[in-house]
Amino acid sequence: MEDHRNPSQHPVIVIGGGPAGLTAAIALAEAGVPTALVARSRSDDRRTSALLHGSVTALDTLGVWTRCERDAAPLRRMRIVDDTVRLIRAPEVCFDAGEIGLDAFGYNIENRHLLAALDARAAELPRLQRFETDATSVVTGDRSASVTLADGRTLTAPLVVGADGHRSLCRAAAGIESDSHRYGQTALTFNLSHSRSHRDTSTEFHTESGPFTVVPLPGLRSSLVWVMRPFEARRVAALDPGALAAAIERRAHSLLGSVRVEPGYGTFPLGVATTRGLARRRIALVGEAAHLIPPIGAQGLNLGLRDAAAIADLVAGMHRHGGADGGSTADLGADAVLNRYEATRRTDVATRGLAVDLLNRSLLTGFLPVQGARGLGLYLMDRIGPFRRAVLREGVAPMAGQPRLMRGEPL
Repeated sequence: MEDHRNPSQHPVIVIGGGPAGLTAAIALAEAGVPTALVARSRSDDRRTSALLHGSVTALDTLGVWTRCERDAAPLRRMRIVDDTVRLIRAPEVCFDAGEIGLDAFGYNIENRHLLAALDARAAELPRLQRFETDATSVVTGDRSASVTLADGRTLTAPLVVGADGHRSLCRAAAGIESDSHRYGQTALTFNLSHSRSHRDTSTEFHTESGPFTVVPLPGLRSSLVWVMRPFEARRVAALDPGALAAAIERRAHSLLGSVRVEPGYGTFPLGVATTRGLARRRIALVGEAAHLIPPIGAQGLNLGLRDAAAIADLVAGMHRHGGADGGSTADLGADAVLNRYEATRRTDVATRGLAVDLLNRSLLTGFLPVQGARGLGLYLMDRIGPFRRAVLREGVAPMAGQPRLMRGEPL
């Protein structure tokens, strides 16, 4: 019988079984770092994620992408349509991945398929030990952190990677405060089947209440993120299937022909949260534990995957420096490691969060100069090729904070 009183020691503990947590754990274990993963399997998440080129490259490098590629749809074109009725309207803009030398900006995939591929890869790695339970407490000390599990077991490690979402237990244990703001918007998410081809094109309609974004899935299917005021979201969510499909067709201007809404939908209030640090007290935060931004421009999850790749890169290098077993010189949770992680990720996180926040606010405001600035920016992107390509490259593969995995370089 296992003795739950004696802590189980590991070089790194990753808490959280979403894409960011699983990617961090897989990257660490594949690089030779013995890693404990505390996470329940999640197989029923029908939401979708738009993975940009760098994220797909990282997953391919880790041996994950080949397991789920057939369940993903390429995003070869992106279209932005100003669907407001305001005095100042932006021109319609369409971007093609070929402009920046890519076959696709990225791929859209249901989370259940992505998580299944990550789970399968994680199960193959001998240096990754998974604990199918929840963490109930995290306590940090001078030399290590201690994690108590729901089943009574205790794990210790010099470093904990917190990928446990926006209500992060790890963030609280690290003493990192978070500043948050609610937008007064609600996002409804659906999966749809439709009669017309999406032609591998993601279309984002900008409305006065927020974006209405249709993103391709394989075949004659798409995912939809519909952002609106809370009272309107409640009304739309209460519609019967036929009325809901008709409302979606009208808002999409029949772009996809007749639609059928697949069973199940998600609803969540929109907000932004910025932490006052990304790492402290032997804890490094990744994904929504570190930042929360609205689902606009496919930035949130891709930020989290870059977090995961960055901490794995730093820790793998430290582990090799300390010897095959970590050695006494490899303190993987030392302040020097956490400070480097913070410095590596802070600019990327701050600039993405600011850009998404400003775009969303520009849709909600009635202030004409702000509307004009948004329209001018899209006009310049439409008309000036070098500017458009620079913005596209930065959106898909940021110059700041592009970890090695995102460049296809194994750790």
